[in-house]
Amino acid sequence: MTESVLTVSPISHPALEHVEAWVFDLDNTLYPAQCDLFAQVDVRIGAYIAKRFGIPYEQARWLQKSYFRGYGTTMKGLMAECGIDPVEFLDYVHRIDHSPVAPDPRLDAALGALPGPKYVFTNASVPHSEKVLERLGIAHRFDAIFDIVAAGFEPKPHDAFYDTFLARHGVEAKRAALFEDMARNLAPAHARGMTCVLVETDNAFSMEGHEGEHVHHRTRDIAGWLEAVLAARSGV
Repeated sequence: MTESVLTVSPISHPALEHVEAWVFDLDNTLYPAQCDLFAQVDVRIGAYIAKRFGIPYEQARWLQKSYFRGYGTTMKGLMAECGIDPVEFLDYVHRIDHSPVAPDPRLDAALGALPGPKYVFTNASVPHSEKVLERLGIAHRFDAIFDIVAAGFEPKPHDAFYDTFLARHGVEAKRAALFEDMARNLAPAHARGMTCVLVETDNAFSMEGHEGEHVHHRTRDIAGWLEAVLAARSGV
């Protein structure tokens, strides 16, 4: 499918002149969803539960999805119901093969040309994020990684995740743009005045709510979208 990289009209701030801080989700946003790292994480979550409680993997998978539906993340459910150590959990489930993520020189160049601070904003952990950023070749472009630990284990789209990030890093919401593959995670950002960019995938769960007013822009090519912003800012 062919689509415009910059999906806003010429009169609706295509250069995003007001944006001074650039905030990026990690998984399936900074790298293509086809890498499917979460499939590996998903399997390890089930394995963690099976090992932790000495139950068959099939039963562990049922618990995993039950906690996910009830609490928003399996980890939150395990913390509330079983008192697990969240740091131990994150370390276990993120011991995956990161090699499907390939270097992205275009994204590196676009991020390097983009003025202003840049942040990773993820429900994953810092160690996992660092591995992904190193694989992409863009780790040096980011000022900070704000992860689930920094958020007090309250995941997106909980309000606390956004408010804690904005306060900790002194980011003014109305002068920030958030890039996300999960449409629902853009709603709290929109409510706070952030510019919201949906990085589209073919995952129906991720796209739930994508037609709402909280999606200002959308793209399937994040590097190309940033290149278009840069070109608009320079008047090219």
